[in-house]
Amino acid sequence: MQPTRILTGITTSGTPHLGNYVGAIRPAIASSRAEGAESFFFLADYHALIKVQDPARVQRSTLEIAASWLACGLQPEDVWFYRQSDIPETTELTWLLTCVAGKGILNRAHAYKAAVDRNREAGEDDDAAVTAGLFMYPVLMAADILLFNAHKVPVGRDQIQHIEMARDFGQRFNHLYGEHFVLPEVVIEEQVATLPGLDGRKMSKSYDNTIPLFAPREELRKLIYSIVTDSSAPGEPKDAEASNVFQLYRAFASVEETARMREAFSAGIAWGEAKQALFERIDAEVSPLRERYESLMSRPAEIERILRDGAGRLRERHAIPTLRRLRDAVGLRDLSTAAVNRETDAPRPKAALPVFKQYREADGRFYFKLVHGDRVLLQSIGFASPKEAGQCIGELKRAGHASGDDRIVLAEGATEADATAAFAAMAEAEAARAAQKADKA
Repeated sequence: MQPTRILTGITTSGTPHLGNYVGAIRPAIASSRAEGAESFFFLADYHALIKVQDPARVQRSTLEIAASWLACGLQPEDVWFYRQSDIPETTELTWLLTCVAGKGILNRAHAYKAAVDRNREAGEDDDAAVTAGLFMYPVLMAADILLFNAHKVPVGRDQIQHIEMARDFGQRFNHLYGEHFVLPEVVIEEQVATLPGLDGRKMSKSYDNTIPLFAPREELRKLIYSIVTDSSAPGEPKDAEASNVFQLYRAFASVEETARMREAFSAGIAWGEAKQALFERIDAEVSPLRERYESLMSRPAEIERILRDGAGRLRERHAIPTLRRLRDAVGLRDLSTAAVNRETDAPRPKAALPVFKQYREADGRFYFKLVHGDRVLLQSIGFASPKEAGQCIGELKRAGHASGDDRIVLAEGATEADATAAFAAMAEAEAARAAQKADKA
C-alpha cells in the first residue's frame, strides 16, 4: 500500500517563534511518526525572496529554521528534509505549470488582491510595487506540492486558496498531457492552537509581537511578563478564555494542568503569578530543545550537510525521474526518437469541457463554481452540507441553465451567454457519451 505523502514548508524569512512551534513544528513532527506516512519538510527559501531582500537575513533564517526542526526532534533519516533552492526541478516545474495556469485565477489570489486593494486606497496604480514574484507565488507553491505528488498539505485557513489553485493547475495539466499529478487535499488541523502574541493578536512576525522559540531563559521570562493583560486585581475572578496568558498556557500544559489553571483564574490568581506559571511551563518544554538548538547552531556545516544530503537523495529518487516524465509529456524530447516522414502530428487533445468544482471555505460552508478552462463562470452561495451543494449541481444540470436560480451568481467578467454555452457544451458531451455507451451495448 502506497504511503500517504504529507508535505510541510516554512518560509525562511524570520526567526522561529512559539506560534510556529505549536502551530506547525510540533504537530508536523508528531504526524511524521504515524504509521503509513511519508513526510516532506522543506525550507522555502525561494518564497522568502518575495518579501525579503536582505541576503544575510535569508541565510540566517534558513539556518535557524533548519536547526529548530532538528532540535525539536525531526529525524532526517526518516523523512525528506531539504531546502527548496536545492531542488532545481521545482523551478522547472514552475514554468511548466505557468504555461497552463490561468491569469484569471492568479488575479484572484488573496495576497495579490490585498496588494491591489492597498494601492487603490493609497491612490496608486493597481500594480505599484507588485512584483511578478508575488503574483506568481501560487504557481511556485503548486510546484512544491505537485513535484512530489503530495496527498495532504497541512495549512492554516488563510492558505486554503493556494491548495485549491494547486489542484486547478494540476488538473489542467492532467487534462492536456495525461494523468501525471495527484490532486492534493488540504488538511486543516482544528486541534492545533493559534497562539496569541504579546499584544493579544495572532502571534506573527508581521505584527512584531512574537516570542522567539529559543530565546535565552531570562529573555523568555521578560517577554512573557510583558504580555498584555486586563486590569483585574489579585483576588478578582478572571475570564480564562479571554486571557492571552491562559491561551498560551493551555498550548503547553496537560489537560490536568489546564484544568487547575482554569480554577486558579476563577479564584482570582494574580497576573504576575499566572505569568510565572506560564514561564515555568514553557521553559520546562523548551529548555532541553534549546540546548540542542544551540549545539546545532554552533555547527552550521553539519546542517548544510544534512540539507544537501536530503536534497540529493530526494532528487535522485523523485524529482529527476518526475521531471523526465513531464518533459516528455509536453514534447521536450530527444529528437533522435522522433518518427521520420510523419505527415501529421498526433491528434491534439480535445478542448477542456466546463466542470463544476466543489470546495469548502473557511466559514465552514460548502460552495461550488462552474469553471471552463481557466475562467470561472458561476459561483454558488454557501450550503450547509456537501450533499446540498451536490443536489443543486444536479438540478442545474437537469435544467440546462441557471436563469432565475438565486443560489448562484455570475462570476466577475462572465455573461449569461457564457453560462448558457457552458451548459450546452456539457449537455452535448453527455449526449455523446450516452450514444457511445448505447452503441457498445
